[in-house]
Amino acid sequence: MKFVDEAYIDIAAGDGGNGCSSFRHEKYKEFGGPDGGDGGRGGHVYALADVNLNTLVDFRYTRKFEAQRGEHGKGSDMFGVKGDDIVLKMPVGTIISDAETGEVLFELLQPGEQILIAKGGDGGFGNMRFKSAINRAPRHKTPGWPGERRSLKMELKVLADVGLLGMPNAGKSTLITAISNARPKIADYPFTTLHPNLGVVRVGPEKSFVVADLPGLIPGASEGAGLGHQFLRHLQRTHLLLHVIDMAPFDDSIDPVAQAKAIVAELKKYDKALYEKPRWLVLNKLDMVPADERAARVKDFVKRMRHKGPVFEISALTREGCEQLVHKIFDHIVATRQAALPSVEVDPRFPQHS
Repeated sequence: MKFVDEAYIDIAAGDGGNGCSSFRHEKYKEFGGPDGGDGGRGGHVYALADVNLNTLVDFRYTRKFEAQRGEHGKGSDMFGVKGDDIVLKMPVGTIISDAETGEVLFELLQPGEQILIAKGGDGGFGNMRFKSAINRAPRHKTPGWPGERRSLKMELKVLADVGLLGMPNAGKSTLITAISNARPKIADYPFTTLHPNLGVVRVGPEKSFVVADLPGLIPGASEGAGLGHQFLRHLQRTHLLLHVIDMAPFDDSIDPVAQAKAIVAELKKYDKALYEKPRWLVLNKLDMVPADERAARVKDFVKRMRHKGPVFEISALTREGCEQLVHKIFDHIVATRQAALPSVEVDPRFPQHS
């Protein structure tokens, strides 16, 4: 099962500065000669593979990137200053291709890998470059060369950082809608989610993670019953599992604790490593529980469930408690990534672009 994150951007390297046509004018030097300097090089555009990024969501907010042009040459043998380079940080595994032709141009395969994706234009020549024995006073100069301009498509095959577990109608689709850009189909009948929905949750600039809303599980899913088997396999690569519980079932005879334990039993049967992954309980639909009963119902659930991990009380419909949940998830994912991969030092010669 492959999920693909895509983004389109336009990049422009800086144009080179123009050369200068100038002659030296100093006292007692009537024929000082040409002293027009060259223009500066335009800034390059680089792509940097950053292990701390996992999605391309930030490129949906800013799609145009342009490096600084080179300074024009000046008299007195002064060359123009080169334009500043920019570095676009992308997740490891990003494939960069031409947006018009589809041709693959670059791939970021290694953490910390830096690739030149648009070359800045060279600076033009000043008239001092054209001085010769037979041309002592050249007035010729050249303009700077234009920088490369490209429309790019970025593609990233991603795996979900967070998987949502729960019985049908537990509110998983509503939760992923509340916290991400995904818009799954939502209805009040079992197995609303027939296919996994992938959402990118943007916590802030260059801060995001991927969450997958997986089809509801039923007893026997670990043996392949219903829709659960193929999607349980996908959960093996997630950093965190969110177990969403319906705290206000439409039928009073339904016990949320029994339903939650059924899901846990399926995980344990399927894969012990999956069962031992960090799993947080998300008690959903608390807006439908009377205010005076909420605390007692939550306390009773936690006591009977005997869950040792974090427990969050939310309402996906009203988004109560969702913001706190998102920040806690992001902090956990960052800590997991840092523990798994060493930090990458960025070359100080290249300024960072946010």
